[in-house]
Amino acid sequence: MGRGPTHDLVQHAALGTDDELVRDGGGMTSPRPGPVPRAEPPPDVAEVVLRLQSEGLRLAVTTEGRKGGAGPSDVGMIWVEDLALTLDTDPSRVWQSPFELRDDEAGPAIYEHGRRVAGARTQSRPRYYDLETSDGVPYWKIALLHLDSLASTVLQTCAYWGNEDQCTFCGIGVTLEAGRTIAKKTPAMLAEVAVAARDLDGAVDVTLTTGSTRGPDRGALYVGQCGQAVKRASGLPVEIQFEPPEDLDVIDQIADMDAADTVGIHVETFDPAVLSRVAPAKARTGIEHYFAAWERAVARFGPGQVTTYVILGMGEDPELTIEGCRRAIELGVYPFVVPLRPVAGSLMADWTPPDPASVEQVARRLTPFLRAKGIGADTAKAGCSRCNACSPMAAVERSLLQIGPKPVVAARA
Repeated sequence: MGRGPTHDLVQHAALGTDDELVRDGGGMTSPRPGPVPRAEPPPDVAEVVLRLQSEGLRLAVTTEGRKGGAGPSDVGMIWVEDLALTLDTDPSRVWQSPFELRDDEAGPAIYEHGRRVAGARTQSRPRYYDLETSDGVPYWKIALLHLDSLASTVLQTCAYWGNEDQCTFCGIGVTLEAGRTIAKKTPAMLAEVAVAARDLDGAVDVTLTTGSTRGPDRGALYVGQCGQAVKRASGLPVEIQFEPPEDLDVIDQIADMDAADTVGIHVETFDPAVLSRVAPAKARTGIEHYFAAWERAVARFGPGQVTTYVILGMGEDPELTIEGCRRAIELGVYPFVVPLRPVAGSLMADWTPPDPASVEQVARRLTPFLRAKGIGADTAKAGCSRCNACSPMAAVERSLLQIGPKPVVAARA
């Protein structure tokens, strides 16, 4: 999920991953036999995903979701066809959306103005949420299940929160202030929860992020210790997310620890003017230091196993965005492009998500660069890029390149 971590994500998944997951209801819905009303020809799923992320979804069928916090925040979680998706389902905001999640003869489906446009699958409340540690900490306060990916902010405090350096899109402190998480998760706690999420709910990977610290490593070594413990205990692939450390040898230390399969080092935007406005501390770090950190990380973790969040809709120059992403891709970095979905309690809470057409244009322009480099949403071993629920990138890549559906990994009932 620091501001380099996912919690910095915006509504997506910035990752304040430890906010309380609340059910919009329901359980996993099994397909039932019978004819399926289907539009002819079926719409491009990429188009449906882009518009759902912008316009939200009305619910006539219940599904698990997240309430409050840094991100993915105030969202419902579903699979559309076989693509994971987080999207706005708050009735007060989506009542005018043309999209509705309904049951039909084949199970849940997405309808637009009464016409079926895509199949869907819902998520039930994870079983491990009912467990707690020996000293009484509920497992859901330690890590949450985002569809099939376990996620946690290991330090729910940040050196930039509540001062002039606060990232305007982030809500890391909101979750803690609401009492829905704990300030520090230990490696042992996270390992215990990861095993339970794997065994009880079919978690397939783990994403660990952290608030930034004042130390020269910016919190990277601690989240690395947590990743190491989770990998050893659960055997699950792990992504860890952190800001670029002052000394890039820290990245080598993390690699030598076998702490992660994938790392996320999040620049948030390639437009220097926007970065100065939305993330002052990151701006002082400088975009060139991000490139240096990515280069070091790719050398240790491999092409496609280093990612960076790129948030669209904060007033950035599209050409600077494309050029920065292209240059990152050339290094072997996967730019995880996400539309801004403002977080309640953040300094950008009143902003409006970007137009889906502008997001699609960026995603479509990046796809040829990704394919030329041989990386994409289908190559990451763990983390946000593997899940891709908060981004349209996987859907657009598939649409443009006619990549077949990836196997669906169903969470255990």
